[in-house]
Amino acid sequence: MNLLPQFGFFELMLVAVVALIVVGPKDLPKLMRSAGRMVAKARSLAGEFTAAFDQMAREAEMEELRKEIDELKKNNPVADAKRAVDEAVAPVEKEFRDEAREIDKAVREQTSEKSSAPSSASDKAETNPSANEAAKS
Repeated sequence: MNLLPQFGFFELMLVAVVALIVVGPKDLPKLMRSAGRMVAKARSLAGEFTAAFDQMAREAEMEELRKEIDELKKNNPVADAKRAVDEAVAPVEKEFRDEAREIDKAVREQTSEKSSAPSSASDKAETNPSANEAAKS
């Protein structure tokens, strides 16, 4: 739907002839320049208005999108399920970690006991060279 009237060639010629008669040939170029400036000014104002209106529409859409995203973040069933699983698994995970620490500690104690106490006579001979010489004689 176009709100501006449609001018054909005949209408333009009629306006030009009336303007020539009313204004006269001497002042017609000045009138046409000032009319052109007014039309250019009106077009620039219309463009600014359209740009401002489009910007407002984009901002309103962005605000709506932000609200929708916030709602999705709040009402996210996947995040709720993950949170519930994490809460349920946390005590079990703590127990596993505690058990792993205890096992690690026991293994280290066993390893340190074996390395500090020799278990056979050959180990004792290797650690004490004077006992090794006495065993040979």
